[in-house]
Amino acid sequence: METIIITGANRGIGLELTRQYLQANNTVIATCRNPSSATDLVTLTSNPNLQVVQLDVTDRQSVDAFCASIKDKVIDVLLNNAGVKGSAQQGLNDMDAESWLAAFNTNTIAPFMLSSMLLKNLKLADRPRIISVSSYMGSISRPGTGLYAYRSSKAALNKVMQVMANELLAEGVIACPVHPGWVRTDMGGSDADLSVEQSVEGLIAVIDKLSMAQSGRFWNWDGEELPW
Repeated sequence: METIIITGANRGIGLELTRQYLQANNTVIATCRNPSSATDLVTLTSNPNLQVVQLDVTDRQSVDAFCASIKDKVIDVLLNNAGVKGSAQQGLNDMDAESWLAAFNTNTIAPFMLSSMLLKNLKLADRPRIISVSSYMGSISRPGTGLYAYRSSKAALNKVMQVMANELLAEGVIACPVHPGWVRTDMGGSDADLSVEQSVEGLIAVIDKLSMAQSGRFWNWDGEELPW
């Protein structure tokens, strides 16, 4: 069994990742900004394999404290799941610039920083994987309109993961962005194609099978490779 860190585990995809990894008898370190208000996550703490930890991925002091608490623990999978859609003002003539910067901080910079700081723990594992939940909306090859902040921050995350994979290839660390599909969550909305259970079941299957030869590539929840 493996030890998995999941960020943004209080709801949606992060919460379901926590549930399904626990059901498979893995050890899960589930993080979120406010554990005291994460009611659904806290209900899972009856499982002794779950540790819920406060972590604000955009706050350096919080990240430092979290990484210090991990000490020399072996981490098999780091799942950078925490993310934001950003302000409703993401149009060509109606852009909230501060929200755009905040989206980059959460969706792009935070996964890089946390991955970098936990590398020593990941390298202790037999098959370490850094997985960042991205979006096909960040694919350069996919045309679209609006949502500039969200799309661009996810496109940047994809490039970060590709470069990271190249740098870590010789050290045996797998790094990939994944697209969870259009999922019925608070962010995805009720009209989305997939249930959160379907998406996460597929994501876990993909993550479990990843090899070094597949590192640095963009994967869909169903195992299909996606274009950049």
